[in-house]
Amino acid sequence: MEAHTVTGTDSHARPAAVGRTSRRRLFADRAARVVVAAGGIAIIASILGILLFILLEVAPLTRSATVAESGSAKLDSAAAAVVSDEYREHAAVLGRDGVVRAIRLSDGVEVGRARLPEAVTQAVALEGRAAFAAATADGRVLMMTVDWDAAFDAQQKRTVTPRFGEPVALDVDPHGQPVGAFAARSGDDGAAIVAAQLADGTLEVVRASAERNEMTGELTRSASRHESHPVQRFTRMTIDAEGRNLFAGTAQGELLWWTLTDGEPGAPQVVSAGPSPVTALTLLLGGRSLVVGQANGAISVWLEARQGDDELRLVRVRDFTLRAGQHGALQPGDAISLLAASPRNKGFMAADLSGRLGLFYSTSDRVLWTGKSPLSGATALAFAPKADGAALAGADRVVALAVGNPHPEVTLRALFGKIWYESYPKPEYVWQSTGGSDDFEPKLSLTPLLVGTLKGTFYSLLLAIPIGVLGAMYASQFMHPRLVRVVKPTVEIMAALPSVVLGFLAGLWLAPHVERGFPGLLLMLVVLPLLVLLAGAAFRALPQGVQHRFPAGAEVFLYFAVLAIGAWACLTLSDPVGRALFGGNFQNWLLRTTGLPYDQRNAVVVGLAMGIAVIPIIFAIAEDAFSNVPRNLVAGSLALGANRWQTVTRVVLPSASPGIFSAIMIGFGRAVGETMIVLMATGNTPIMSWNPFNGFRTLSANIAVEIPEAPQGGTLYRTLFLAALLLFVLTFMVNTAAEIVRQRLRQRYSEL
Repeated sequence: MEAHTVTGTDSHARPAAVGRTSRRRLFADRAARVVVAAGGIAIIASILGILLFILLEVAPLTRSATVAESGSAKLDSAAAAVVSDEYREHAAVLGRDGVVRAIRLSDGVEVGRARLPEAVTQAVALEGRAAFAAATADGRVLMMTVDWDAAFDAQQKRTVTPRFGEPVALDVDPHGQPVGAFAARSGDDGAAIVAAQLADGTLEVVRASAERNEMTGELTRSASRHESHPVQRFTRMTIDAEGRNLFAGTAQGELLWWTLTDGEPGAPQVVSAGPSPVTALTLLLGGRSLVVGQANGAISVWLEARQGDDELRLVRVRDFTLRAGQHGALQPGDAISLLAASPRNKGFMAADLSGRLGLFYSTSDRVLWTGKSPLSGATALAFAPKADGAALAGADRVVALAVGNPHPEVTLRALFGKIWYESYPKPEYVWQSTGGSDDFEPKLSLTPLLVGTLKGTFYSLLLAIPIGVLGAMYASQFMHPRLVRVVKPTVEIMAALPSVVLGFLAGLWLAPHVERGFPGLLLMLVVLPLLVLLAGAAFRALPQGVQHRFPAGAEVFLYFAVLAIGAWACLTLSDPVGRALFGGNFQNWLLRTTGLPYDQRNAVVVGLAMGIAVIPIIFAIAEDAFSNVPRNLVAGSLALGANRWQTVTRVVLPSASPGIFSAIMIGFGRAVGETMIVLMATGNTPIMSWNPFNGFRTLSANIAVEIPEAPQGGTLYRTLFLAALLLFVLTFMVNTAAEIVRQRLRQRYSEL
């Protein structure tokens, strides 16, 4: 026998090596676990961080407006009108004695003074510029501008100095009698227009103009006069900045609207605001919304809207009140005494005789703030030029108000409901964030964008779900594995196509071809399924020996060839079919027979392009779900006599349904968040329509278009972040619902 000996060194070497290997593996496992956990936590933290950032940007939209006293000064004479400088440091007050006093509000020091030729009977501050219009006892209307010159010293300390313009006088009443209600507007170089009711009830409109000789600099003034003879006596009047529309209110609660042609009033349009007398009138920025205050405390907003007879009419669209939460009989102090329009937006302030003050916003139908006025018995009210403050003046005091009103345009109704905008015939859902002038009324309804998002998603999934799911079923259950190893990576590579390339091709190449060959596309919907069925029947008719020469699933190449030939034939026949069925022009036929317009970049084009982008995602995930169905289930079904189709539809499909549902939901999320394709292929028109032949705008595309131009911290900027939050919530809800359904389906079919 041979003796075998094992040395002590050898006997201990292997256990030590095994121990060292185990410790390395244990360390690697622990390190991998830590890295994976840290990665997961980092992803969750990143998502929560993004959500927190969006919430912080959106939160200021919910802040309430504030109105607070920021300074005051005593007056020597009762105020008839007041204006403020843009820094809210000074106020110019026109007293009943005809003296304009510029007062520094921090210490009450008078820093400037100017005197009109005589005392005034009534006066107003001209909205849109720092100027006064005052009526005198001899039937004249005097207008004076007040400019504020700011200078800075070496330490950047600001000094504001008032500069008073030369008074411009217009003789309104030829008989020298005091005028009743009046309205005035002034322009550059002495141009002005005044409308007033004379003592005998005549409506007098005086338009003054001035022309400057470019050679000599001489200024030539002229004036034109027009009159009308209304029956009613006016309590208040106002005129727009262009001098084209004149409004008046009466003691019977009637509103009169004249259109002025070169200063000449035509026949007035008369509407009733209610039985209570009109006590205050003002026009909002742009001159298209009229705010009416009445003796019963009612405040209403009226628009010039085109009605069914295609005529512009005054329409009452909104109602406000200073009596927040109060009910019961009206009191004498409820009468609205003062109205002032914001120079920056569609907001306004109102005061009543009882000392209540309110801040309102017309477009969003929002009561921003109501409270007790810091000055009882106020006789004059005006916004500061930046709308961040106001000046309130009375018998012996002027008060400066600081107004905090960051985002008055935003309410849930304004974002998701119908709003009656200026120049619209009825309430609408509208997104139109910018305009040609500061008078523009922002329209920030997210509903058209939400509908556009769902519309684009619907039409893309209409193509992607059948092709993606059925293609995955065919590849995993009917195709030979060697072919699957070629087809699946090829389809997955399609997911790497940049969406900007797909959008570029869809917008510049696909859209014109679809427009020209749309009858051919309609023909494909009928012809291609028939060709596939005929190709399948032809392949099945081949002898078994011929069929078995090809690997399972190879017939798909036959289908591809048949589909390509069929598509080519349909497009070739597009013109003859169009002439036969649609009179040679499908777009005109569609508009004539259904009233639906056809836009070149529409939902059909987006459905085709975005469907191609979503198909690879649905296909890849669904194919994995089909392939992961246990083979013993398939073998058992076939062994019991079921054919391949019965096995796939009754065993494989239910078992793979959780994964298929996940594939569809992930495809849904991909379509909802798509930006570049819808940005380039839809025309970016934010309209409310499910018509597949017109464009739309999605939430994601809107963010991409608008955010570069949105002022940081502004209402539009934060509304775009709200749209991002809406997208976040939408995808979160869809994914959560998908996971719940997937888990229930998985539990239901786990015992198959």
